[in-house]
Amino acid sequence: MHVAMGQINTVQGDLAGNAKRILAVAREARREGAELLLVPELALAGYCPRDLVYRASFLEAAAREEARLAAAIPDGLHVLAGTVAPGGPGGGKPHNGAVLLGEGKVRARFSKQLLPNYDVFDEARWFAPGEPAQPFQLGGRRFGVTICEDIWSHAEATDPGMPTYRRDPPAEQVRRGADVLLNLSASPFDWGKPARRERLVRDVARRSGVPVLLVNLVGGNDELIFDGHSVVSDAQGRVVARAAGFDEHLLLVDLDDLSPLSVPPLPERSLEEIRKALTLGLVDYARKSGFRRALVGLSGGIDSALTAALAVDALGAQNILGVSMPSRYTSDLSRTEAKALATTLGIRLETIPIESANASVLSTLQPHFEGRPPDVTEENIQARLRGMFLMALSNKLGHLLLTTGNKSELAVGYSTLYGDLCGGLAVISDLPKTQVYALARHLNTRRPGTIPEPTLTRPPSAELRPDQKDEDSLPPYDVLDDIIYRSMEKLESFAEITAAGHDPVVVKDVLQRLWRNEYKRRQMPPGLKVTSKAFGTGRRMPITGAPQWYEIGE
Repeated sequence: MHVAMGQINTVQGDLAGNAKRILAVAREARREGAELLLVPELALAGYCPRDLVYRASFLEAAAREEARLAAAIPDGLHVLAGTVAPGGPGGGKPHNGAVLLGEGKVRARFSKQLLPNYDVFDEARWFAPGEPAQPFQLGGRRFGVTICEDIWSHAEATDPGMPTYRRDPPAEQVRRGADVLLNLSASPFDWGKPARRERLVRDVARRSGVPVLLVNLVGGNDELIFDGHSVVSDAQGRVVARAAGFDEHLLLVDLDDLSPLSVPPLPERSLEEIRKALTLGLVDYARKSGFRRALVGLSGGIDSALTAALAVDALGAQNILGVSMPSRYTSDLSRTEAKALATTLGIRLETIPIESANASVLSTLQPHFEGRPPDVTEENIQARLRGMFLMALSNKLGHLLLTTGNKSELAVGYSTLYGDLCGGLAVISDLPKTQVYALARHLNTRRPGTIPEPTLTRPPSAELRPDQKDEDSLPPYDVLDDIIYRSMEKLESFAEITAAGHDPVVVKDVLQRLWRNEYKRRQMPPGLKVTSKAFGTGRRMPITGAPQWYEIGE
């Protein structure tokens, strides 16, 4: 029996468009001889439709598209598709469900039992948990259906909000007679997640004693990136088939010949998967938001250089505009490096000096600043003028403005609200500065000279005052990044971080800044998530909360 796994890229709320995608892959699967096609979690509705599920009109439209899709499935093929399933007879929340379509109708329905409600997941807000269903029979086999989190019931907790589940949906399906386990997933990417997910599938197969087929979503939806890497394991926990990462793929499996692949396991972590993830997240955010072109402010520094290079990978050099906005504090090297980068990447570069605008603003404000010495206020005016010029170009040209701040700067507030935080998407906001350098060097190994060497070796600087360097205001980035990692991702206390060898004075300063700048991060553009804990929907800290809970120390 041949089963096809349709690793497709869907759009949140695009019911008709998603139905067309499913039908197209169904026709292709049938041409390839498949008798059963699997498509990802909430494939019809698009993961995740969020508060759209509160709209009766959305649920009614989903039901209509489901019926149309069922009627159009090719003869000889059944399709198991993720969708929004209606609630009980008395109404209530819908289910995150799946439908088995075939013979022109809905043959069976299934509901997700374990609803994740941690990190970026908020499914208990939108859905009601389902009850176990009987496996369905097809081609002489009994298929047990699980949906994403259902298969993570025995997984090691990777987030403090991840519960210890009392239910074990895969085991329940095997007890009910399943001899093959199916899992429809929309499992988002973070660094190392593809390998961790594949190990999970293999563990479930070994524990259950039956083959496991997991089809995963691919594509970017808002800040989340879905990496695909759909996988099949035999009953002994050996990988039989694996779909491509970060791309759509139709994977065909013969259940009568589950021969293990002679391929190495997925790497635990690689810079290449970060590059592919950010490129996919950027292109889908732009495409699904209606943008074909983007613009980037080019400072001559590493952050804007990496952002521009990723944008070229995602959208093409012909669709990227670089903008240099020098002031009296902009060094000759910065001007040279911005031009060199634009030439190397093949993008158009516009230069808009900000000196006259800055002088005009300072002159206007001078009577109101009387008697007060210059300080960070004047520095921020420069950043805000640049933000204004970039947003004006974005409005006039219809380009998506890409924000260039990294995770290290955002953590400690080394950024200007309504200045360099302006934009539509923060591409590298989840990359610590040390990883920004590592990824830039990785790009140069793929295409030598992508990032000019002086950009990689010069000391980073905001260039908002004479001879300014980042490390005048911040600890060395290797120190800063480790403190941020320990506080945000490992949730270590002040005492634990200092016990790891960090200076208590430095730790206190970093944690104070992390606390004080929550309000800034709440106003930044959405950022692409690539670590286990990003600034965004998966981290919800109070703005006006008590500082002692950041464990700043005495």
